[in-house]
Amino acid sequence: MTETSGITGHWDIDPSHSRLGFSTRHAMVSRVRGAFNHVSGFADIAEDLADSTAEVIIQTVSVDTRSEGRDEHLRSADFFDVETYPEIRFVSSAIDEVDEGSYIVTGELSIRDMTKTVSIPLELIGVESDPDGNVRAGLEGSRRIDRKDWGVTWNAKLDSGGVLVSDKITLEFELSLIKNLAEAAPADSSETAVQAEAPTETPEPAAEAAPAPEVPESVTPTPAAETAAPARTAPESAAPTVPNAESASAEFPPPPPVKPAETRADKPAEKAPETKQSGDQSSGSAFGKLFGLR
Repeated sequence: MTETSGITGHWDIDPSHSRLGFSTRHAMVSRVRGAFNHVSGFADIAEDLADSTAEVIIQTVSVDTRSEGRDEHLRSADFFDVETYPEIRFVSSAIDEVDEGSYIVTGELSIRDMTKTVSIPLELIGVESDPDGNVRAGLEGSRRIDRKDWGVTWNAKLDSGGVLVSDKITLEFELSLIKNLAEAAPADSSETAVQAEAPTETPEPAAEAAPAPEVPESVTPTPAAETAAPARTAPESAAPTVPNAESASAEFPPPPPVKPAETRADKPAEKAPETKQSGDQSSGSAFGKLFGLR
């Protein structure tokens, strides 16, 4: 039932949208209404309704009947005695469903330090989400009690034989409760915390991946080294040519005793003077030009 009604979980009373009021007859002819402006409380609704609990706390000093003089009288020792008993408290002992959306909440009501068991009928108006994303449940109900059962006995007699204030008080409940999602799933928050830690570990490999770009940087110089290597191989290829020339010169030494080898030596000697003569002529022509200038 509670699952279909959508009321399972922890709920807190919203004081700004709730009213805990009362009404009674005054002078036997009119009805006076009042309310308590400072109200707090909660309801823990379990899947098994028998395990559910509820609590309501009322600050007696917040009584409001739209008459300052009457409110001061209600705060005095004749009624609530707010200085001695600052709170009215209700603590549930059982929550029963008597019809679809209709409940009886039984519990202990404490007024002026006196506790009595009462049963309060409540009707579930509905469960809705407001524009702020809050899940709200509305409950309404009323219950008539005798104030003398809690020691509130002050009264004044009328000439007609009646009393100024009726002993019968009607309690009025108009409650708006907000579902507390944080307390409804504490285990889920720990799981989300674990999941939040998981992604923090994943970025660490990403940070390790950062050195990856350094690898291509180290790769780039290696081709340069490889290109430099062939440059060095080139002189090595030239090196074998030198030993080839040496091998050729090594073949020439045997022929020097032969006369044709001497003629070869003579020929460069003859060519040498020819080159010198060309050098002298060029130098002479230069000197001739100098003399011509002088």
